[in-house]
Amino acid sequence: MKRDEFGLSHFNYEIPSSLIAQEPVFPRDSCRLLIVNRKKKSVEEGVFGDVVSFLNRGDVLVLNDTKVIKARLTGRKESGGKVEVLLLKEREEGAWEVLVKPGKRAKINDTIIFEENTLSPSNSKPRRILGIQRGKPLTGLTAKVLDKTPQGGRVLQFFPPNLRSSLGLRGKVPLPPYIKKEIDDSGNYQTVYAKREGAVAAPTAGLHFTQNLLNAIKKKEVEIAHITLHCGLATFRPVKTEDIRDHKMGREWIDIDSKTAGIINRAKKEFRRVVAVGTTAVRALESIVCLDEKGVSCIKPFTGETSFYIFPGYKFKIVDCLITNFHTPCSTNLILVSSFSGRELIKESYAYAMKRNFRFYSFGDAMLII
Repeated sequence: MKRDEFGLSHFNYEIPSSLIAQEPVFPRDSCRLLIVNRKKKSVEEGVFGDVVSFLNRGDVLVLNDTKVIKARLTGRKESGGKVEVLLLKEREEGAWEVLVKPGKRAKINDTIIFEENTLSPSNSKPRRILGIQRGKPLTGLTAKVLDKTPQGGRVLQFFPPNLRSSLGLRGKVPLPPYIKKEIDDSGNYQTVYAKREGAVAAPTAGLHFTQNLLNAIKKKEVEIAHITLHCGLATFRPVKTEDIRDHKMGREWIDIDSKTAGIINRAKKEFRRVVAVGTTAVRALESIVCLDEKGVSCIKPFTGETSFYIFPGYKFKIVDCLITNFHTPCSTNLILVSSFSGRELIKESYAYAMKRNFRFYSFGDAMLII
């Protein structure tokens, strides 16, 4: 491929703010669905509940069962000045990599005091229960800034160190910045099959599934397999390098057990389709590819971190179909779906969706690529 094919401008586009979904639809599977056929290079419209009609008996549907933690914390430096903290990854008990806003206020050895996220009946605003008084011992949840990260974040040591027990009281759902509206129910930013806590962003393609739809899919004898990829900074960090190949993908934790590996490997041997729900499922599966004794692509059980980055030119070895959302410009997710479908087909599909007033991004409509 020519170097120009990897220019970041190919993956940029403008979208009216009116098309950026600010809240989910109910029921979840009533959102719109754009069906993109790679072979025919065609698009058609439906609703997400129709997805079952595009699945075949024997297909394997792969779901990412990560669960979003309440990773947004509001605090104040002991010396004064409000800060917002987004948890990214726990290094060891009590020590977390975070993003701090504004970052310049969080200097090494600074102490941050966090507020309880309890709503007051009188004004429905967060009630601050921790005063800042010099000379008095600190109570509640605090953190000390230990270090800076190469990506511009910070490493905080929390006290008490068992931070997860405090998140229900002090944390908020880490909605993307383009969603300006707070959600009343944090469950709206979780999939119905979310199980394993650790993500700071939802695998949003899965938000459209209801339990009834999953039951209908099972009734059609589609196998369902679960993987885990805890969505972190790598999932939502935009590409800024002019040549997309120069982008450095961050590391995220994945877990694919032997049961899931067995389900997928049998499907590949029997020429049955693997349908990934979300770009996170695609990256997890494609990052652990190996060859069996007959030279057939398969996956191996794996627990650990991945920084696998998919851009045009990559040959997909496991995933045959993809259910995904409409992604932000210059994102690794948009680059991945362009690699899967072809850049021009995705460009045409996005233009069609905008013309037809589809809803974009995390709470938006969905796309099925077959």
